[in-house]
Amino acid sequence: MSPRILTFLSIIAMTSLSAAAENHPLGLFAGQSSIGNPRLPGSAAFDAGSETYTITGAGANMWLGRDEFQMAWKKMRGDFILCARVSFPDKGVDPHRKMGWIIRTSLDEGSAYVDAAVHGDGLTCMQFRHRPGEDTGSIDSTITAPDVVQLSRRGNTVTLSAARFGEPFTSMELPDIALGDEVYVGIFVCSHNPDVVETGVFSDVRISVPAREDFVPYTDYIGGNLEILEVATGARRIVCHSARSLQAPNWTPDGKALIYNEDGLVYRFDLETGKSSVLNTDFATQNNNDHVLSFDGRMLGISHHSKDHDGDSIVYVLPVEGGIPRQVTSMGPSFLHGWTPDGKELIYTGGRGGNWDIYKIPAVGGEEVRLTSAPGLSDGSEFAPDGKYIYFHSSRGGTMQIWRMRPDGSDQEQVTDDGFNNWFPHISPDGKRMVFLTYLPDVDPGEHPWYKQVYIRMMSIKGGAPKVLAYVYGGQGTINVPSWSPDGTRVAFASYTD
Repeated sequence: MSPRILTFLSIIAMTSLSAAAENHPLGLFAGQSSIGNPRLPGSAAFDAGSETYTITGAGANMWLGRDEFQMAWKKMRGDFILCARVSFPDKGVDPHRKMGWIIRTSLDEGSAYVDAAVHGDGLTCMQFRHRPGEDTGSIDSTITAPDVVQLSRRGNTVTLSAARFGEPFTSMELPDIALGDEVYVGIFVCSHNPDVVETGVFSDVRISVPAREDFVPYTDYIGGNLEILEVATGARRIVCHSARSLQAPNWTPDGKALIYNEDGLVYRFDLETGKSSVLNTDFATQNNNDHVLSFDGRMLGISHHSKDHDGDSIVYVLPVEGGIPRQVTSMGPSFLHGWTPDGKELIYTGGRGGNWDIYKIPAVGGEEVRLTSAPGLSDGSEFAPDGKYIYFHSSRGGTMQIWRMRPDGSDQEQVTDDGFNNWFPHISPDGKRMVFLTYLPDVDPGEHPWYKQVYIRMMSIKGGAPKVLAYVYGGQGTINVPSWSPDGTRVAFASYTD
């Protein structure tokens, strides 16, 4: 298929899906219902500008053999991940009022179901009814008063994950809850008082369909979103969606566009118009997600799988407006990750003789210089804006952690040290903060897999405890490249859903 046809199809996919979501009166949801006929009516509303949902609901309870509450819902099949930030905007009346995510076999008052419920007094639990009309069961979470709640289904196992924003999830599972393939999923509010209407606000609402368990990495892909994250608040906004796997957005220094890759091509997404267009990279049509803009924004470095090098990734550079790429590295595989602030040199990961280390090379080409030689993988190198340090990640200590070194490879020192696996450090334009991708401890430190539960975290460049900025279904391609906005207030990234 030609790049011209791919461009046309990409624009159709992104425009139609985005327009459908924005124009629907309930956003992601198909309808709303007052389950169990509460004495007082409830409502559901969606604000497309802020991407927030406001649910008002009454109802005596969601307990024993029947329920009363307000729900915004959609029908879904198979596996899914439901995640949102939740809050009660006012003091309320009953401490047992509750809000959260719910999965039901029907909209009947006695339906089998499982939910993730946050109560007004902070109690958080997974409530469930195995069969219609049975008494409700409940399992309490160790987290109280969370404001991030996730409910996911994989087969007949449902997992509740909860956190206070900024902290990692704490999770618990409910196995053998057979609700059938097609279910109603949604967000809900119950006042726990038939004579009172309570309000709940849901933001950063995401419904993700994960990759199937037997998918083949680098052969099978699912769709993706380009998202923009407000660093100060953690608020997220999807700016476009593609049915294919868009990856790794760079933010242009003028603040006007995102550069990303999809299906081997490099695209420019205009933030004002909301339209994507293919950048002309001539023969380089097998580009991976290791592409980097120079600090001044004039040049683009790409990593293209060259037929002349048996399909290995080779580094090239070209003008940011497009053109014929000029080859820089003579050996592969070479995966580009950074430029020096003056634009004279590139830094990249090279696989040489079975070892994966960080190298630098003149941007005009020439002899490469090896900067790391420790056991394990060293990767994801990026210069701080002042040029004094190169930040990177390395598995040399047993887990993947963030490290830094001088531009000549000297003074290598570890920056992060926790039980997670931390990848791809990106330094803010003012040089004071760093964002990076975090995998959970169950991921092999040497792997950077697709389609996992990950965090985008931030910490001071001086050290300290990292803070979670986003709870994401992502992984490979989410934040591989420098992605801060030029004013340092936002970060762009990719999330995934089938």
